[in-house]
Amino acid sequence: MIRTKRLATFLILLFGLSACANMTAQQKNTTIGAAVGGVAGAVLTGGSGIGTVGGAAVGGIIGNQVKR
Repeated sequence: MIRTKRLATFLILLFGLSACANMTAQQKNTTIGAAVGGVAGAVLTGGSGIGTVGGAAVGGIIGNQVKR
């Protein structure tokens, strides 16, 4: 069951990121950072909701500050 939830979450994130066609580079970096941070937070805290949200927030901030 947990594996199915993780796969569903990954697929939702993947399809969500495909909507980035009209975004600026900074917006794309923020979105990608939030997605990666959310996944990392979930993995590191064993699926805790607070860990997932915290990871997404930190990842989004870091992604927002990345310059290309």
